[in-house]
Amino acid sequence: MFSKIWTKKSTEDCSDGVGRLKEAVKEADAIVIGAGAGLSASAGFTYSGERFERYFKDFIEKYQIRDMYSGGFYPYSTLEEYWAWWSRHIYYNRYVDAPKPVYSILYETVRDKEYFVLTTNVDHQFQKAGFDKKRLFYTQGDYGLWQCSRPCHQKTYDNEETVLEMVARQKDMKIPAELIPKCPVCKAPMTMNLRSDDTFVQDDGWYAAAERYRDFIRRQKGQRVLFLELGVGGNTPGIVKYSFWRMTAENPKAIYACVNLGEACAPTEIIDRSICINADIGEVLKQL
Repeated sequence: MFSKIWTKKSTEDCSDGVGRLKEAVKEADAIVIGAGAGLSASAGFTYSGERFERYFKDFIEKYQIRDMYSGGFYPYSTLEEYWAWWSRHIYYNRYVDAPKPVYSILYETVRDKEYFVLTTNVDHQFQKAGFDKKRLFYTQGDYGLWQCSRPCHQKTYDNEETVLEMVARQKDMKIPAELIPKCPVCKAPMTMNLRSDDTFVQDDGWYAAAERYRDFIRRQKGQRVLFLELGVGGNTPGIVKYSFWRMTAENPKAIYACVNLGEACAPTEIIDRSICINADIGEVLKQL
């Protein structure tokens, strides 16, 4: 549907882009937010550098792990060590507050509009900032949920209480064996509810959110819709980016906006109805 040539607008003056985006927010009948990892990075949830070194110094020294993302795939020899890593990873990226108020500023920007959020992020920051959970679709899972590793059934389980205990009681990069989570049905080890292969559990909550999102899109057909893409990269473009391009192309009243430091672009087919801002998301939101 779209040409292979993307038109990047990185040379566009940022203030001009912000002005156009501010007007688009004001005029929109509805706003569909598509959020990727860049939004959380702007909020301070960085997976490398000083923050990573502060919380995972012992794992870095023992295994030369480069960042939090790759550490989640390391083949730890025991489940005690595996969950020492993951309990810290979950705690610092799910249960602590974001270092910067980017999500809160975004909420204040759209709270009085008809909005819905489609996101590949798994850190729960939208709800913590005040977004209505009935207007959120977390497509790729949630750090706050576990599932059976097999999986023997399609259900997820809240992990906050156990994760906090794992963090508090771990020693020498291991948790106590009695804290290793096991499936209540088949007794297999539990694992994260994160989409990485075909074992990902889409529970009742996932399907309900998916239907609410589809219904929202149906109800806004033909309206002045702002498809606001924030920090979406190239790992899973089909979920947010490509769908936003398609829906903008199909609706002549729609506007597509992309705010992404270093990656703001749009296809030539909708470039006349696109706003591409190559800047930090948090700084742009402050100006709105």
